[in-house]
Amino acid sequence: MRVEPYETVRLRLREAARRSPSGAVAFDGDGTLWSGDVGEDFLEALLAEDAFSAEAAELFRTDAAGFNVPARGGAKAQLEAIFEAYGHGRFPEDRICELIALAVAGRATAEIDAFSTHLVETRGLAARLHGESVALLDEARGLGLEAFLVSASPRPIVIAGARLVGIDPDHVIAATAYAAGGLSTREIDAPIPYGPGKVARLRRVIGARPLVLAAGDNVFDLAMLAEATVPVAIRPKQRLLVRAGELPALVAVEPAA
Repeated sequence: MRVEPYETVRLRLREAARRSPSGAVAFDGDGTLWSGDVGEDFLEALLAEDAFSAEAAELFRTDAAGFNVPARGGAKAQLEAIFEAYGHGRFPEDRICELIALAVAGRATAEIDAFSTHLVETRGLAARLHGESVALLDEARGLGLEAFLVSASPRPIVIAGARLVGIDPDHVIAATAYAAGGLSTREIDAPIPYGPGKVARLRRVIGARPLVLAAGDNVFDLAMLAEATVPVAIRPKQRLLVRAGELPALVAVEPAA
């Protein structure tokens, strides 16, 4: 995969937008728009708070049993055991994304929204933004393209992060727990935007419109990148570099200073 200066990528975006003026652009969040993983920030804060509902505790026990994770006493200990198993490759990555989003089951959605906004502030997400990604996002919007943030992290914290770059909630596609009566449930809106699910969820919204540009950093962004006229890797991880040859059009943009 070749590395191109930002200006080269910007000109390619402008040309693609000229050919598809009604198109859209899509950006991954974690590792792409910002460094780090807001899903893991969310999980760490929930574990520190240790205010899991009985509904969430039951969900953790069920998942642990289903994936042969040792039973532990208490919701916090069980979720920590599941995350440890994930870290050792013994728990599926897509399911851990779902489980983090569902970990607030039984709690008020308004409370979780406020929790997420506070977390984005205390974790310094504004200082973690990637300049080259934000510049491409601004360029795309300046060209009249509709911009979406597509992330497998929990919707409340992705929305809070999206505000930093001017993306409204209607343009956030993330791992979403259904709500009922103002409370978060243990049911997920499937598929979550992970791997091919990113394309499925994005296409629900944009239909057959052209995807002019997509930006991602990891292998689970590859399906979305392959949909785009201009696929761009932002500070790519090793797992994406290994498979970059599957998408000859994929280029990495030089990081902002």
